[in-house]
Amino acid sequence: MIAKRYEPFWKTTPLEKMSPAEWESICDGCGKCCLQKLQDDDTEEVFYTNLACHQLNITSCQCKVYDTRQAKVASCITLTADQIDQFQWLPDTCSYRVLYETKELPNWHPLVVGNDKEMLRQGLTVRHYAINEQSVDEEDWETHIIKWVHGMPEPYDIT
Repeated sequence: MIAKRYEPFWKTTPLEKMSPAEWESICDGCGKCCLQKLQDDDTEEVFYTNLACHQLNITSCQCKVYDTRQAKVASCITLTADQIDQFQWLPDTCSYRVLYETKELPNWHPLVVGNDKEMLRQGLTVRHYAINEQSVDEEDWETHIIKWVHGMPEPYDIT
């Protein structure tokens, strides 16, 4: 008798059909979506900074108030399946974006490898470069703009 091989849910279930638990498990926990973003008023271009929301535990890359984050941080964005077509603003390593665009999870994703060790080994979280937004005056946020190069931050020249 041949054993039936089961495909993981992310290969068989479209993002918009996932259960809440499945949806949450797609998040790789990198913390990049918790970095402050600036938007050009004229072009609407979005710029990431290395400034983390004050509610992000930078070491663990977990929100300190996840269940009540919208109430505590008015600008907090919740990623939902009905926004899938708008995910292009996310870094190219975001698992939601990668799964939507390629129908595969990255080979370092905790659901694929069983833990976060490979993601951490590759430096794909914000823990080594993010700083708390409250440590920088808001008028200086532009000096903290970064650009993503294969999921890694590099300084961005705004001139």
